[in-house]
Amino acid sequence: MSLLDKMKALVAFYDEVLSMPHRSEIARELRDQDDLFLFMLYSEMLGIPNPAYYYTLELYPYMMEQFHDWHLRVGMDKSPMTGFRCC
Repeated sequence: MSLLDKMKALVAFYDEVLSMPHRSEIARELRDQDDLFLFMLYSEMLGIPNPAYYYTLELYPYMMEQFHDWHLRVGMDKSPMTGFRCC
């Protein structure tokens, strides 16, 4: 094992030690950012004007798998959109 590999392992260990107590906070923040992004993506369908609606249309096929988990996580028991049957 070269000195460079040992240094990389040491830096990785140091990063792991520093981030260990904050894992739940980091996961919650990432989930909140994901929720906000999905809200912005589907806001036009929920009745909130979205100036970037034209550009976000391309993302719908990729986000449909996450839509069900999102609307359950934000507290909606059923899909808020009549055209989408995910439940």
